[in-house]
Amino acid sequence: MNISNDILRPMELISEQVSIPLWKRLLDIVLILTAFPLLFPLMAVIALVIRCVSTGPVLFVQERIGFQGRRFRCLKFRTMKVNADTSLHQSYLKSLMQADVPMEKMDSRGDGRIIPFGLLLRSSGLDELPQIFNVLCGEMSLVGPRPCLPYEYDQYLPWQKERCNTLPGLTGLWQVSGKNRTTFVEMIRMDITYANQKTLWLDIKIISATVPAVLIQMLEVKKSRKKRSTVGQASANISR
Repeated sequence: MNISNDILRPMELISEQVSIPLWKRLLDIVLILTAFPLLFPLMAVIALVIRCVSTGPVLFVQERIGFQGRRFRCLKFRTMKVNADTSLHQSYLKSLMQADVPMEKMDSRGDGRIIPFGLLLRSSGLDELPQIFNVLCGEMSLVGPRPCLPYEYDQYLPWQKERCNTLPGLTGLWQVSGKNRTTFVEMIRMDITYANQKTLWLDIKIISATVPAVLIQMLEVKKSRKKRSTVGQASANISR
């Protein structure tokens, strides 16, 4: 589902004085508290699975960039092996930022750093469930741009940093508007559009579109991995 075309207009400069509307904070708290009886058992099961299939902590804590460039500790379920090399992700992200190509995740290409069931958690977004506590603390919102890493933020052009003029979110306009089929610049423009034009109705539309978007993303990852596996097998047969 793509709803960005409904509101995407030429970007305008925004005021340096930016605030988070009260309705957004209330919506976050009400929805999380309402869903918590369902979310807590699910999170407990995920934590148990991670504990069983991999040694190390259940949660992965990482410094991210939030509202107006402020740093905070972002929570995730750990989906990679302990002490996994992050330089691969940094170089891959840098290449996406500089190239006019779709932002396909490394997961679809195969990643030996991921633990068993980790790909399922990542493609479904379930690894990000602990971020509801970041939302309750006011560091994030349910809807907003994904919080970027400090080294990513340091490479942003000044206009690109405007995506941080709202709280980062678990889901957002970019996530429900093609995500892996969009380029880095397209993602930035969608995030800035949301930061400038967020409304209660838009947040509700994005939240409603999130589950279908996640299901589509899971299918895309599955198809991409299957295609690469088929190509790899064909190449192996030829080389014999």
